[in-house]
Amino acid sequence: MQKSQDHAYPTHWEADVVLRDGGTARIRPITPDDAERLVSFYEQVSDESKYYRFFAPYPRLSDRDVHRFTHHDYVDRVGLAATVGGEFIATVRYDRINDQGLPAKDPEDDQAEVAFLVQDAHQGRGVASALLEHIAAVARERGIRRFAAEVLPANSKMIKVFTDAGYTHKRTFEDGVVRLEFDLEPTEQSMAVMRGREQRAEARSVQRLLTPRSVAVIGTGRAPGGVGRTALRSLLDSGFTGRVHAVNHAFPEGMQRLDPEGVPAVRALREISDPVDLAVIAVPADSVPDVVRDCGEHGVQGVLILSSGYAEAGSDGRERQRALLRQARSYGMRLIGPNAFGLINTAPGVRLNASLAPQMPGAGHIGLFTQSGAIGIALLSGLHARGPGDGGIAGISAFVSAGNRADVSGNDLLQYWYEDPDTDVVILYLESIGNPRKFARLARRTAAVKPVVVARGARHNGTAPPGHAVPTVRVPDSTVAALMRQAGVIRVDTVTELIDAGLLLASQPLPAGSRIAILGNSESLALLAYDACLTERLRPQRPHVLTSAATPDDFRAALAEALAGDGCDAVVVTAIPWVGEGAAVSPGGGEGAALAAALRTAAEAHPEKPVTVVHLAMNELAETLAAPAPAPASGPDAPAGGRLPRSEDPAPAPARSPESAPAPRSPSHPARPLSPPGPPPALAAPQPVPARDSGTTTPPPRRTAPLRIPAYPAAERAVRALAEAVRYAAWRREAADPGRVPEYDDIQETAASADIERLLGRLTLDVPTGRSVPVPPEDAEALLARYGIHTRPVLAAPDPDTAVRAAARLGYPVALKTTAPHLRHRADLGGVRLDIAGERELRRTYAELTDFLGSPEELRPVVQSMVPRGVDTVIRAAIDPAAGAVLSFGLAGAPSQLLGDIAHRLIPATDREVAEQIRSIRAAPLLFGWRGSQPVDTAALAELLLRVSRLVDDHPEVVGVDLEPVVVAAHGLSVLGASVRLARPPATTDLGPRRLPVY
Repeated sequence: MQKSQDHAYPTHWEADVVLRDGGTARIRPITPDDAERLVSFYEQVSDESKYYRFFAPYPRLSDRDVHRFTHHDYVDRVGLAATVGGEFIATVRYDRINDQGLPAKDPEDDQAEVAFLVQDAHQGRGVASALLEHIAAVARERGIRRFAAEVLPANSKMIKVFTDAGYTHKRTFEDGVVRLEFDLEPTEQSMAVMRGREQRAEARSVQRLLTPRSVAVIGTGRAPGGVGRTALRSLLDSGFTGRVHAVNHAFPEGMQRLDPEGVPAVRALREISDPVDLAVIAVPADSVPDVVRDCGEHGVQGVLILSSGYAEAGSDGRERQRALLRQARSYGMRLIGPNAFGLINTAPGVRLNASLAPQMPGAGHIGLFTQSGAIGIALLSGLHARGPGDGGIAGISAFVSAGNRADVSGNDLLQYWYEDPDTDVVILYLESIGNPRKFARLARRTAAVKPVVVARGARHNGTAPPGHAVPTVRVPDSTVAALMRQAGVIRVDTVTELIDAGLLLASQPLPAGSRIAILGNSESLALLAYDACLTERLRPQRPHVLTSAATPDDFRAALAEALAGDGCDAVVVTAIPWVGEGAAVSPGGGEGAALAAALRTAAEAHPEKPVTVVHLAMNELAETLAAPAPAPASGPDAPAGGRLPRSEDPAPAPARSPESAPAPRSPSHPARPLSPPGPPPALAAPQPVPARDSGTTTPPPRRTAPLRIPAYPAAERAVRALAEAVRYAAWRREAADPGRVPEYDDIQETAASADIERLLGRLTLDVPTGRSVPVPPEDAEALLARYGIHTRPVLAAPDPDTAVRAAARLGYPVALKTTAPHLRHRADLGGVRLDIAGERELRRTYAELTDFLGSPEELRPVVQSMVPRGVDTVIRAAIDPAAGAVLSFGLAGAPSQLLGDIAHRLIPATDREVAEQIRSIRAAPLLFGWRGSQPVDTAALAELLLRVSRLVDDHPEVVGVDLEPVVVAAHGLSVLGASVRLARPPATTDLGPRRLPVY
């Protein structure tokens, strides 16, 4: 059994968590210094809760109790507390016991008794559930595999905490007490429950920021201008439906109203008698801590910090930012910023513009998140130019520009938008990704129900922008891009492409395939669109070119014919100003509006296929297509489709509680189905994972939308946006059946665990925590063999005679190879000699090798038997601390090393993902019979990839696997080289209990 003196205070157990109501709490180990806090906490607990905890009246804690509950060895006795404002709101503890329920004395005892106590004022906030996740993780770290708890039958809330956690449990009743025993090994259900709670809590925390009932602008200037006064003006001009207060300690005493705005003015937050939900802070950085303290004491739910002077200002500012985050979280508040641009919510029941944006954007259904204020301005301005006004094609549902994003990040917004019925498309501009592993998980889940479009800045310099105090991600941008694609994220490169793709996805259905019809009144413009389709690997039809005198009716007829045909999945319309005698509309006489009406009429008859327009010098056409169409007539003859403009939407329902949050709906544009006659299973919204605490999951009612068609000034932009929609729709179809992680009967997982533990004990004695170590070749081969990965024997050949004996043992023909690092896998330098048929040839080759390249001591030659000819490939698996476990595949040599032709997938990979991974590299034709060559055994290759994925997924201690080369022949394959690296796994990962990041 581990001794207490071996374990100092475990700082890695500290964590900030979001609770069910969106507030935060800090979880940390209890220490002897907490005696007074514990007594104060216990005094605020009701007699009923005390009775439930101790099974008897227990009005106060004795000195002995206080000592026992605050002194722990962090091994056999552990106590954790949840705190807000530095004070306890709940505690949990475990004591290791034996099979008889007595204090454990045997090191093999792996059971503990667990007990909770939650302050009555904080019951119902999910505190006990969060504490259970963390105490279970602590127990597993200390070798405890089962928890036991005794609960009075009347304590139904605590019984529910245990039974709803998703662990495998057993429940018995004896002597008037319910006894619960449950295994601590995470299960699929327990992970689903934890992820569901995390999503609802983090979504609720964002919802509280976006839907405040009252806002205080702290730092409002006395004179017009300045950041604070600008933020106040934005709030008022947007028509915010809640209360607004101006706060500035420099206001004259007795001042009650700020003019000309006419809002209440106070010198300090405590002078506001009503609750304040959101504080907008625009004071110098040195004054922010005092303001945040006042906010915490006043019960403010969240703070938006516009002030600069933090991590973007250097190391001192970074420390100031970390202290600010600790302070805000200590009061249970979420924080946007610092150095933020602001947040916007266009919902008619809120109308919040707490930002420095000069005007309120139009209401719509695009969710927008940026880390850069400048890019935020560019996106808002670009969207406004493409479709101003409520209900336009470019309207947004919400906007957050988080600046240094010390707390609230894109991951939080993904949690919120996943279930938000008012957001159809998510647009993210990211300059850094603090937790790529979590981002990929959340983006994949969100992309399954609505498009996620991402542009990433600072992709190539390997560092985060100033102010972004995040861990460095060692994987290259190409790998991050591949992982985004695997998660269903639509990755673009520029702000313009963000807007282009977002507008199409927000207004059009997803295409059922890649067949594109092209029509228009300009052959040149149509050919440009045709070429762009080929560039994007779409399948364009021969363009249907109308005459230059074609009228709107001609366009309507041509579009209707194209949409009605079975041979196209989407249509690109190209248009230039037309000329002709007797036209229904004369040039310059409203031709754009007339053409827009004609195109809408044709598109409404086929709402299942997307339409996009390319125009030259027809701005009126673009503006009319972007604006809401006239509301459709009511009654049985009204056309299908037609969503009311946002200003006419019904009043929003009251804020949802986390328990009653609806399940996410099928994306985008309910007015226009994804494919006729209804959405195929691949594009239907996946059913939410059932969880005991998930509450009702009735989908929200489907909205109706006015038909709006995106228009682009260049064919390349329109086709690129359409191509992204085609690829995303294909991913959605494939995501409906992601495949499975196969089970193999010959995998020896338990034996591999024992080997790894033995190797770590032997290899990491003097290695710092977290540092990986190489596994000796023979041990690496044995470990890989546990997972059915067998390598060809390699025998050392330090001299010619030993080489001859090795060849005789292996059998001719053989290969003679150097293993020196600078010559490894370098056949081009002569370090690999193949097909050596006999002893004489071997001796001659050995002499040539050592004469030409160096001494045997330098070259470290080895002998290996020859294998059937095939294609040389390389398989790698590596764990990046931030990105997670990644499986990589490519052809060995120049394709992967020189051209970077490598495909990546997240681990665990499914059989379907691995099959697609093999085909996705550019050199894949070499595996499938290029130019008449014999195809190789890709089934064996896929199985090898899956076995490597299973090894790394089953054992987080395996941080690196390198198989090179893997020769794939027509039948079977051979692994000629293998290396493995091990490391003690990190104390916490994305697979551990939920926690907010701290950078």
